[in-house]
Amino acid sequence: MAGTAVSWRKSSYSNHESNCVEVAELGDGTIGIRDSKDRNGPILTVDRTAMRAFVTGVVRGEFAVE
Repeated sequence: MAGTAVSWRKSSYSNHESNCVEVAELGDGTIGIRDSKDRNGPILTVDRTAMRAFVTGVVRGEFAVE
């Protein structure tokens, strides 16, 4: 991704501290996920299908901690 500007976003529900994850559409059609505390750290990449399945699972409560 060298030389390519990427627009990282985090939830509007996040506070102004750095305890969040950020997501971005990467130029190769994948979604990047990173820790906002370590912006130069590793980036997890997933394809759109996997990201959609994950978000759907979150909305449905499939990952609720009891």
